[in-house]
Amino acid sequence: MAEFDRNKLIAEAKAKRAQIEEAASALSDEQAYDRAWMFPLWDSNSHTYSVGDRVQYEGQLYRCLTEHTSQGSWKPDVAPSLWVRIDDPAIEWPEWRQPTGSTDAYPKGAKVSHNGKHWISNVDANVWEPPTQWTEQKES
Repeated sequence: MAEFDRNKLIAEAKAKRAQIEEAASALSDEQAYDRAWMFPLWDSNSHTYSVGDRVQYEGQLYRCLTEHTSQGSWKPDVAPSLWVRIDDPAIEWPEWRQPTGSTDAYPKGAKVSHNGKHWISNVDANVWEPPTQWTEQKES
């Protein structure tokens, strides 16, 4: 392929990628989860992220909570003040994860699975491991 054709192809691909990312920005988190391929990979190289931007990182989808310029140590899975993971909305009782702060704390009414049981959060901003601040949901 001639260099001119290669450059044209790359330019067209970049334009299409921009169109995909623009369309993806209108999706809800629930819709985005099933279309994670539409979102760019997280960029650690001084990329400016705005509140609400979503990225893929290590097979998970994350939403930006705080505007910032990326750096290698602020990876989405270890920077809870900057990023929140988007979980699969189809899972009614997702596995409990220890919140790292207020940005990923469980809201009142949140449902989780933990140690083979189902739990519902009794409080907003719940960072406690069940059973503290949780009510066990017994099967009927």
